[in-house]
Amino acid sequence: MRIKCGKNSRKRKKRILRECKGFRGGRGNLFRQAVVTLIRSRVYAYRDRKVRKREFRKLWILRINAAVRQRGMSYSVFINGLKLAGLLLNRKMLSELAINVPEAFDEIFAIVKEAVAKKQAALAVSA
Repeated sequence: MRIKCGKNSRKRKKRILRECKGFRGGRGNLFRQAVVTLIRSRVYAYRDRKVRKREFRKLWILRINAAVRQRGMSYSVFINGLKLAGLLLNRKMLSELAINVPEAFDEIFAIVKEAVAKKQAALAVSA
């Protein structure tokens, strides 16, 4: 007697179709299309978890750049000044400070400006 694993295959198909609930057209109803769409959606989800991190970093850099340019400095000089001053703040925190607590960002900017000025003075003396 042939056993077709009906219980298991039905369970698998139900699980896949349940995961595809809400997809448009046959992608949510037809098993073959649902499988292909589900695989593709998982690939996109995996990829875009990494893309989201990139996008946020770009956003933070844009915000910091805007805040720093208002105060008369470029982003690259500011980041270099942070390293010279020994301030270990990530871009996310700098962005939040620039938007929500501008007074604190002004203090950080003053420290960075001083560190950059010292570096330029040292370079002028050695040259």
